[in-house]
Amino acid sequence: MSTPGSIAIGAHVEQTDPIAEAQARGVPHVQFFLGDPQGYQGPEIRYAGGADALRADAEAAGVGLYVHAPYIVNVATTNNRIRIPSRKLLQQHVDAAAAIGARGLIVHGGHVNKADDPEKGFDNWRKAVEAVDLKLPLLIENTAGGDNAMTRYLDRIGRVWDAISTTEQFDLVGFCLDTCHAHAGGNALETLVDDVRKLTGRIDLVHCNDSRDAFDSGADRHANLGAGQVDADLLAAVVRDAGAPVVLETPGGAAEHAADAAWLRARL
Repeated sequence: MSTPGSIAIGAHVEQTDPIAEAQARGVPHVQFFLGDPQGYQGPEIRYAGGADALRADAEAAGVGLYVHAPYIVNVATTNNRIRIPSRKLLQQHVDAAAAIGARGLIVHGGHVNKADDPEKGFDNWRKAVEAVDLKLPLLIENTAGGDNAMTRYLDRIGRVWDAISTTEQFDLVGFCLDTCHAHAGGNALETLVDDVRKLTGRIDLVHCNDSRDAFDSGADRHANLGAGQVDADLLAAVVRDAGAPVVLETPGGAAEHAADAAWLRARL
């Protein structure tokens, strides 16, 4: 576990020049999309000079990069018209994220349809991890809403991990813990880090976000730190106990992110 002062805090930023965004915030790493987060068009490198230049320039600047896969990726679903394009899109983003030297690719857990047996979703995750050529860590993120979500509830997260643990690339799969999603998803923050570690054995990244909505609301609406409905001490405790790098996905730009980082550091 990291000492509180050593926990690196970064932010989710606009994708055109992630290095400049990191420098504007004074942070050691950033997360961003590659292309349209709601589209199937595949990744797009908007950085001048392309993937090679972004990799080289980020390395020279000492800025770590994380990529968030599009929201529409759902490798768990039984609907082949979504699942097959999702798996293809995931592979494209793995390749693009690896090309820019990213530390990890974050992907939401997805869901099955209302009438579906959740077991099919867990098995579809296994198939996805077997099918996709992982060239960097794939960090599966807990989500806030939906009764048939694969990673809203702790027991479901455990079942996903059981399913993928049999795959050859299991060591390349990690966990991204989102505090807003956990709170809105109805998971007790008091024991969250221990609960998740018991199931996954690891927490590789923390999305530290406050929540505009109430506990167990199922609503994925982020708030700036201290401005939402998550207890401030609990939020800080989750970050401290997880001891993993942090990405702020809070509203606003450089000034707001710098304020949120200062808020968090003061409580660590």
